Parts: sequence; structure tokens; C-alpha cells
Amino acid sequence: MDFTLHEDELVEKMVYTGQKIRSQAYVDCVFKKCDLSDSDFSHNRFTDCRFEGCNLSTLKLRGTTLSNAVFVDCKITGVNFGECDDFLFSVSFTGCVLDYSAFVSRKMVKTNFIKTSLKEVNFTQVNLTGSLFDHTDLAGAIFDETNLSGANLVTAYNFVIDPELNSIKKASFSMDGLPGLLMKHQIMVNG
Repeated sequence: MDFTLHEDELVEKMVYTGQKIRSQAYVDCVFKKCDLSDSDFSHNRFTDCRFEGCNLSTLKLRGTTLSNAVFVDCKITGVNFGECDDFLFSVSFTGCVLDYSAFVSRKMVKTNFIKTSLKEVNFTQVNLTGSLFDHTDLAGAIFDETNLSGANLVTAYNFVIDPELNSIKKASFSMDGLPGLLMKHQIMVNG
């Protein structure tokens, strides 16, 4: 497949709502205040790209490469990152809304989620070893066979994680997070 290369470009206020975009390769590009909601960006490549203030809700990414993709203050609801290409998959999120998205079976070692809403996000069989959940809302997030070894959830809140179904060895939690680890056993923690 031949790709059209876009390198070191600033893409600002682009509106591609409901569009189908194929065979594009973006390297070191910055996307600012773009609306790609309900679009199909399957089979494209994003390498060392930054998305700022973009609406990427229900974006389709089947077979798309996201390598060192940085998302800041973006709305990314209902996106299935599990369909992305596995090769070099690497993302980080700051100030984003990722509600109802899915990362099923992703390898996401040392991924940063900073001041991000992760409500109802599916982390089934995801490797999140050493990841940071800094001031993240995990209400209704699904953790099933998830590897959270060495992850930092000290300032994360509203999570429910079953230690019997997930690997949490050397993960960090605050005292306020204990109820989310004991919910299955109906143990009440009073402070």
C-alpha cells in the first residue's frame, strides 16, 4: 500500500466529520482544534504526532498505526483503540475525555493518563505495566485480566479493580483507593 507522506505539518481547524481517509502517513505533525468525529481513519499512520483540542469521538482506527501519539485536551469518546495496528503502538493522554473507549488486548507499558476521564473504558487483557493514572476518573472502567504491575493509581478515583482477576503487584494506591480494591468482598473501609 502506498502512503501519501505529510511531515512536520500543522493541521489546524480541519473538519473531516464523517469522512473516510485512507493511505496517509503523518510524521511529526500537530493537529489543533480539528474535528474528525465519526470519521474513518483506518489504515493510516501517525508517528510522533500531537493532537490538541481535537474532537476524535467515534473515530475508526482499524489497522492504523499510532506510534508515540500524544493527545492533549481532546474528546475521544467511543474509540476502539484495540483495532489499531499492534506495531509500535504508543499513546499518552492529558486532559482528555476517553469515556466509552476500548483498549482491549493492547500493550501499553508506561502509558500516561493525566487528568483524563476514563469512564466505562474497557481495559480487558491490557498490559498497563508501569502506567500512570494521575487524577483520572475510572468510574465503570473494566479491568479484567489486566496487568497493572507497578502502575501508579495513587490519585486515580472511582475505580473497582479485582486483585484476583488482575495483576497489581507493586502497583501504588492511596488509602482512598482501598474500597475499589475490596468492593468484591463487600468490605467497608472507614477513614
